[in-house]
Amino acid sequence: MHHGICNLSIVPLRIEPNNSSEMISQLLFGEYFKILEIRKQWSKIRIAHDNYEGWVDNKQYEEITREIFDKLENSTPILAAELIDFATDKEQNFITVPIGSSLPFYNNQNLTINTRIFQYEGSIISQKLPKELIIETAFKYLNAPYLWGGKTPFGIDCSGFTQMVYKLCGYKLLRDASQQASQGEVLSFIEESEPGDLAFFDNNEGIITHVGIIMPDNYIIHAYGKVRVDRLDHSGIFNINSHKHTHKLRVIKKII
Repeated sequence: MHHGICNLSIVPLRIEPNNSSEMISQLLFGEYFKILEIRKQWSKIRIAHDNYEGWVDNKQYEEITREIFDKLENSTPILAAELIDFATDKEQNFITVPIGSSLPFYNNQNLTINTRIFQYEGSIISQKLPKELIIETAFKYLNAPYLWGGKTPFGIDCSGFTQMVYKLCGYKLLRDASQQASQGEVLSFIEESEPGDLAFFDNNEGIITHVGIIMPDNYIIHAYGKVRVDRLDHSGIFNINSHKHTHKLRVIKKII
């Protein structure tokens, strides 16, 4: 099996191997993966962090050896904590690095992708953060525009938002809302929840399609048009601008 790593800022992961296909997620700088299938212009990959699968353009990643992949798997993740910064190589070429990007083999402001060494001077996250910091981390994405498949402050979807917030705090969530709903412990009532727990919402067919992060005092932060704060009650999300319910509550889960 082949392995790869994202050597660019933000790369689309598509459901089919062509540029007009739906973007289902993104690769951020430093994210690494298994390559399941290689075609002339596209590769089907499985991201190491969440086992999510999709197609990526062959021009938008570098192959790495199994040895490097295994070392990354066994190393402590170090993530970029700045909303946006950049990494610079010895030739002074720079690549923008969005928050939540991985910094492979980071040491003393240097990181390495294959034989290429970059300098990154921004702040980093290298350990698990307490649950109390989940809301503070979530607010880094406030007003980020909604983007299906997005994972950055420049565009993010509801489950990408919860996944990235948890990732920055040192915890793994799966990629889609329906997948995330399979994790953690079910809570019976909103009153049992704590800030940082997840609330899930379903559509008329009973399929979970939305997720948000519970805040104190019956508020919720979620990606809907943009990352925003609304009210949460036993019926669901009450939009404070339109004065109506927009999402029907299905289940509340405690992940941490």
